[in-house]
Amino acid sequence: MRNERDTDLRVITIDGPGGSGKSTVAKLVAEQTGLPYLDTGAMYRAITFGVLQRAIDPADWETTDSVLPEIDLDLSASSVMVDGVDATEAIRGIEVTAHVSAVAANPTVRQVLVELQRQWLHKSGGGVLEGRDIGTVVVPNAALKVYVTASVRERARRRSLETGTDIDEVEADLIRRDQADSERQDSPLRPAGDAVTVDTTGYAIAEVVDRIVSLAHERGLV
Repeated sequence: MRNERDTDLRVITIDGPGGSGKSTVAKLVAEQTGLPYLDTGAMYRAITFGVLQRAIDPADWETTDSVLPEIDLDLSASSVMVDGVDATEAIRGIEVTAHVSAVAANPTVRQVLVELQRQWLHKSGGGVLEGRDIGTVVVPNAALKVYVTASVRERARRRSLETGTDIDEVEADLIRRDQADSERQDSPLRPAGDAVTVDTTGYAIAEVVDRIVSLAHERGLV
């Protein structure tokens, strides 16, 4: 793990559980601040897609580790390519969602992707990075760290509207994912000690974005 400080870069980290609204918020914050945007969760989903395409059990870390160097990722603001295949929609599907926690808990996968995320950050000269361990692991010295959350029921309602899935089923899946992400040994989901926690329950996305952009102005990032 690198030890250099990233305080000379304009960085906003936005972490939080699934369905909290962090992806939408992060994209809008990036637009309003003029900073590049990286969805690190899409990277874990892309690896999961690549593993499943090879008919490998995502819980089989040894085999996953062996094929990891073969999986080619190409992420842009609008698409996710895996091994030359457009997986933009597939990585948000039921199958990938059901297995991404197992892949995300794999220490080798996390080590590889964290390094790629840091490379992207330094190449971009800063940015808005969204995920689950950005403020705690990837960029622990970021000038602004935000932890976006919401009640489980509210998160389930949002996901249900997006996917058309039964809200109770979605809620059960979110609880399972929250537990898996929070209890994994490597880079568990938790707010950084100096993160600003923003509960989006009952608030419009615009209000949340305005608050974060205001914080970015206060800290000289914009």
